[in-house]
Amino acid sequence: MTVRVERLYANIFLLSTPGGRLMVDSGALPYAPVFARLLRTFAPDALLLTHAHVDHAGGAFVAARAGVLLLAHPLEHPALTGQVHDLPYPARRPELGPLISRLHPKVPARALRSVLPGQDLLGWEVVHLPGHTPGQIGVQRDGVLIAADAVVGAPDGAHLPRAAYNHDHAQARATLARMADMDLREIWPGHGGPLTPAQVRARAERVDG
Repeated sequence: MTVRVERLYANIFLLSTPGGRLMVDSGALPYAPVFARLLRTFAPDALLLTHAHVDHAGGAFVAARAGVLLLAHPLEHPALTGQVHDLPYPARRPELGPLISRLHPKVPARALRSVLPGQDLLGWEVVHLPGHTPGQIGVQRDGVLIAADAVVGAPDGAHLPRAAYNHDHAQARATLARMADMDLREIWPGHGGPLTPAQVRARAERVDG
């Protein structure tokens, strides 16, 4: 198993196992040309979108046009296809979120397939990580968790996204607590560098939101 990380504003992951090649997330829209080059060189069997926020799914339309199989939790499909536009940021100007969403290319429903918690994806297990969005998912294998925005990495350790960016902040905290109890050796967040289980546990035990 190899894990390669590219930062296209958000982290995207190129996961290689004997079962095949899985790409996780597609980065922000300004990085679409870089993402297109990664698609050509990595040639994934599928692209998993952890959630529909535009910094993680901004290049998904490129993959759809290239005929790559797109996978996401069904709760994320309406935002990915443009049926809803409930983007929660920028935090201080929430009225701009729907406009930002509408300005981003979406993916056709026919390009999307649903994946559910517990499903095997090329040797990786799908894990539901709700709170940041209702259908946010990650994948785990051999003690490594790709955690999307269930946690954020920073030089001083693990953090949660700001409450204004979470669909349900209490649920996001509960998800972090559940992650702290998982048998893991490395956690890769959607932003920042890798985290240790101890760092995630320390953040989960904080009581200040």
